[in-house]
Amino acid sequence: MEFIKIAFVLLISCSLQYLVESHSYHFGQCPTLEPMTDFSMDMFLGKWYAIQKTSTSSRCLEYNFEKTDEPNSYKLDQVSENSIIGVAKANNYHYIGSLKSDPSLPSRMIANFPLSVAGKASFVVFSTDYRNYAGIYSCQKIPLGNRHSVTILSRSRTLDKQYVDKVRNRIASSNVNPFDLTIVNQNDCSNLNSTMRVEINGNTFSSQNIGEAVRKVGSKIGDGVEYVINGGKKIYKSVSNSETKGVPDNEAEWMP
Repeated sequence: MEFIKIAFVLLISCSLQYLVESHSYHFGQCPTLEPMTDFSMDMFLGKWYAIQKTSTSSRCLEYNFEKTDEPNSYKLDQVSENSIIGVAKANNYHYIGSLKSDPSLPSRMIANFPLSVAGKASFVVFSTDYRNYAGIYSCQKIPLGNRHSVTILSRSRTLDKQYVDKVRNRIASSNVNPFDLTIVNQNDCSNLNSTMRVEINGNTFSSQNIGEAVRKVGSKIGDGVEYVINGGKKIYKSVSNSETKGVPDNEAEWMP
């Protein structure tokens, strides 16, 4: 039972480290990367490969955009090879989030991922030709500053330098440091071990699931764990709402 507890804590720690390493932290407001006009999400859907991404250590990182049954809502499955506790490799690490697009400007979206402590974030497609490359940008306000991430995507595991330079020049002109981007290793990805899968989705770290995991290892404090987690969510929500006090609802909804 003690081993199960340790493994559970390590899995959470590794997952949080994966999330933190994919962003850079800065003082001040989120930089502005203007979303594309005349953007077609239908043409954008499908598999993309990350060529460069802000501060990441992931290998073979893929983005899969899928339509859902709800209008203007999409599923984003980030698949990568990641090391679990530095020993075994979870060659199919799935980090699954949701996207909600602005009907008046579909390239401007709100992203929601399960390990995002600060809640929702802006998600912008600022450049793409749909066939070769794309540039996406996400930013989230945090106390005293922001955390943001830029990813250069390709429809194949390699991307011509002209497209890479085009996206890097675009972000540099928007006061986002292109030197924060890390080259993503897309070599030897065909040998991934498909028998090992770790999935982080909206239910993985719910208060109910964590409370149940505590109960299963013989502890009776599961209810208390759920109470603490849900209480923390309520506190954070009240703080977030106070930050947008006085802002019209339509503006607050799409604030980065």
